[in-house]
Amino acid sequence: MAAERAGWDGVFVWEAAYGVDPWGLLCAVAARTERIRLGTMLTPLPWRRPWKVASQVVTLDQVSGGRATLAVGVGAIETDLPRTGEELELRTRAAMLDEGIDLIRELWAGGINYQGQYYEYSCERDDLAQVGRPVQERIPIWVVGAWPRPKSMRRVLRCDGVLPQFAPGQDTPAELARLKAWLGEREIEVIAEGESQDATAVQPWAEAGATWWLETRWEMPHHSAERMQQVRERIAAGAPRPSGS
Repeated sequence: MAAERAGWDGVFVWEAAYGVDPWGLLCAVAARTERIRLGTMLTPLPWRRPWKVASQVVTLDQVSGGRATLAVGVGAIETDLPRTGEELELRTRAAMLDEGIDLIRELWAGGINYQGQYYEYSCERDDLAQVGRPVQERIPIWVVGAWPRPKSMRRVLRCDGVLPQFAPGQDTPAELARLKAWLGEREIEVIAEGESQDATAVQPWAEAGATWWLETRWEMPHHSAERMQQVRERIAAGAPRPSGS
């Protein structure tokens, strides 16, 4: 695959209510690659059934030989993405996100019972749980963290990576460095994102403590020939490697 040949470390695809299914697509990518990590950016977990997401991710992990990553959030409503009648109230979505993460972790660990306020899962047989085990000892879960909101950041501490959400005008390396200092010595990936042409744009974020740089292209439409050509050219140019990485 072009991204792997060009030295990129991961491929992350978006997950909308309708369109090309990301998990089927990622399994196809897994069959054509050997090294890169594969995941979503991101899965709006409160609008999905956690047991279904757990099944999709563990299948990808098995097919890829242990390269799956799950990125989750409460789901964005200030966009032109499809609306499907799912929950929109923020506090409820946040509580559903917490339960969803816990349930997914329980299933990946081989559990057969979970009881929460929003989700219930039980199965008397354990063969389903045994065949649905990850290749990795722990599939990384990255979560959106609204910095510096305490409840949101406490959720980050239960996960393996943070996708920082800064206040307007605060999306800077200096603010990311404050978040990194707050995390201390915890082994949590810190993800920065943006558009770059070379390592100069990435260097300040790496120095601030970011461990991943996501080369993102969020502008619509994605399906135009011109836009896709731009994406292919950026992929072929290779990953921006800051000094010391």
